[in-house]
Amino acid sequence: MADRYMTVALNKRGVECTARLLYDKAPLTCAAVWDALPLAGDVYHAKYARNEIYALLPTFAEQEPPLENPTVTPIPGDLCYFTFTDVQLGTASYGYESGAAHRGRTTVVDLALFYERNNLLLNGDTGWVPGIVWGTVVDGLEEMAAACQDLWRTGAAGETLSFRRA
Repeated sequence: MADRYMTVALNKRGVECTARLLYDKAPLTCAAVWDALPLAGDVYHAKYARNEIYALLPTFAEQEPPLENPTVTPIPGDLCYFTFTDVQLGTASYGYESGAAHRGRTTVVDLALFYERNNLLLNGDTGWVPGIVWGTVVDGLEEMAAACQDLWRTGAAGETLSFRRA
């Protein structure tokens, strides 16, 4: 299969990067995401995982992918896929207010971009949270990282994280 690429963007900030899908390592996850593109949602900045931005989306795969190509230590440029239940994301302490778009869904997909080093997917309430690494940024990570730092410092309200075919 020829390489497939997608664009990951912070729409309000007008910043984007290009990622290559890792079909050789996570074929089921890549296929699920590729078939569902374009995808977009409110962006959040990680509170505990460190250098991560993500969007919480409704499920879109016919069947949730298995834990292929897992990690708990993502590196800069990794795109990760997580699945959570509504109960796991129900607490206000994680920044999910009662009006959050994912409320009321029994399953939530988290598509994440890690933009810097020293990430550890360890939740104080539940323990290790392995993610599926399904893509890697190949162009524009430095600009995206600067925008992610700005998002951390100035806030995520009104910002959208989007994924589309390149």
